[in-house]
Amino acid sequence: MAPHKVIISCAVTGSIHTPSMSPHLPVTAAEIAESALGAAAAGAAIVHLHARNPVDGRPDQSPEAFEPFLRVIKQGSNVVVNLTTGGSPYMTVEERVRPAATWKPEVASLNMGSMNFGLFPMLKRYKSFKHDWEPEMLEGSHDLVFRNSFKDIRYALETLNSSGARYEFECYDTSHLYNLHYFWTEGLVKAPLFIQTCFGLLGGIGSHPDDVMHMKRTADRLFGDNYRWSVLGAGRAQMPVAAMAAAMGGNVRVGLEDSLWLGAGRLAETNATQVTQVRKIIEGLGLEIASPDEAREILQLKGGDKVAF
Repeated sequence: MAPHKVIISCAVTGSIHTPSMSPHLPVTAAEIAESALGAAAAGAAIVHLHARNPVDGRPDQSPEAFEPFLRVIKQGSNVVVNLTTGGSPYMTVEERVRPAATWKPEVASLNMGSMNFGLFPMLKRYKSFKHDWEPEMLEGSHDLVFRNSFKDIRYALETLNSSGARYEFECYDTSHLYNLHYFWTEGLVKAPLFIQTCFGLLGGIGSHPDDVMHMKRTADRLFGDNYRWSVLGAGRAQMPVAAMAAAMGGNVRVGLEDSLWLGAGRLAETNATQVTQVRKIIEGLGLEIASPDEAREILQLKGGDKVAF
């Protein structure tokens, strides 16, 4: 039996953090491409990608915003590209799915349930902003439900399944695992399921070790050997949750989408530094990281030659 290898995913920029929070957050297409390639060189097998307006940094789900960095990344690396369908929680599902529908990546993220999405606590930490949209977006999350209804999820699956993409199923609570189980039993998704259990975002499950264990036990019971487990921890939970999951046989996600930090009071200057840090944890446990092609084999992906960029 081949030794278990750990897939490192890196979420390069996301839509939660804003440019005023860190000078190192990639915003332009050139910055996103450079940061993704750096993460891949450091050991990330998968890069999870959002796009931003290059002028003010707000989330941009137009397919055209993705094209410049997608082509540069493909030319510069064999890394697996994962495109968000989460976009921003303020967008419709039709807006959010367009980039993946256009560019047909190997992997697309898919949120598996509606949830409160509380970003407003960051207003206590950050007092000055470069752009008006930043505090407005954070304040607006007091009354924000990130909609991912059964109809929305079905729309995304029916739109993207024909492209041969597989999914990073983002599950922020145990109900999301049950939602995924429903779509699996309906035949709209197929094994092996790549399940990303997400910890520490206000509105979802917490990041206590008991929470991690609870999600893992539930997924084991629902899916047995039909899934591949990965974790992300938000903010300060990033590395502790990753270390726990790696020790339990799971895969990990890091990146500036999930945390701007490398340690207490230390901003991560690049995505690569977080990849390097989690790689040290993994290898310190006596484990090996998966290459992009090994990740493709583990997740049964269609291959980088079958994308539309």
